[in-house]
Amino acid sequence: MNKVKIYEYEKCDTCRKALKFLAMNGVPFERVAICEQPPSRAELRRMLGYLGGDLKKLFNTSGQVYRELDLSTRLPKLSEEQALALLEGNGKLVKRPFVLSAQAGTVGFKEAEWAKIFGLR
Repeated sequence: MNKVKIYEYEKCDTCRKALKFLAMNGVPFERVAICEQPPSRAELRRMLGYLGGDLKKLFNTSGQVYRELDLSTRLPKLSEEQALALLEGNGKLVKRPFVLSAQAGTVGFKEAEWAKIFGLR
């Protein structure tokens, strides 16, 4: 199995659950601190494809920065390029955990979905 890249925030409970899931299931992974090193534009585009083109799913809609920037109002008016630039420039805006493998990707953590993505159980 190829190594999975997981963008995470160490104080996030959901991220910790996802990391534990990967470790318990023997899935090799590389941790990336999402605030210090947000996903690249190319990775964001790839993920957007896995999410059916829904830009909003890439955003941490419950985060403070999302609220401060009033993105619930502004996001529908932004172009895809503008939205990706915001995400690429601020890891706190990105939904986490943000996980990419060679053939799949998802955001957030739902154990059943992750088991399917990684061919477990």
